[in-house]
Amino acid sequence: MKTNFHHYAVTPLIANKKVNHSAAAYKANETKFAETFRQTLGQSDQSLSISRHAQMRMQQRDIHIDSETWRSIEQKVNQAKGMGVKDSLVLLDEAALIVSAKNNVVVTAMSREEASAQIFTNINGTIIM
Repeated sequence: MKTNFHHYAVTPLIANKKVNHSAAAYKANETKFAETFRQTLGQSDQSLSISRHAQMRMQQRDIHIDSETWRSIEQKVNQAKGMGVKDSLVLLDEAALIVSAKNNVVVTAMSREEASAQIFTNINGTIIM
């Protein structure tokens, strides 16, 4: 019986490339991914979204906020976010909003009269407009 052996060059399956496993490199890649993901979805870091609960409360309480005021709120929330604020109370002339700066989401809304009778907990920043 005849056995045929084929001689092929052996190539390594794993490249001899150094991989940076540091926490800083991991965090930088995570940030790049998050930014790319947001851009792909067409979202910017600065835009606020309104939760379904907040939309319902704004309708029930007849709270209307014009687009110029929304832009100001977005700027202030991003500024607060840069200072480490995660959840904030935004006080307007006619309303009070609870905003998750971390997630860029308006969580709930109430009139100023209603807000004056409330105690706000679990916020670490207040923005007065």
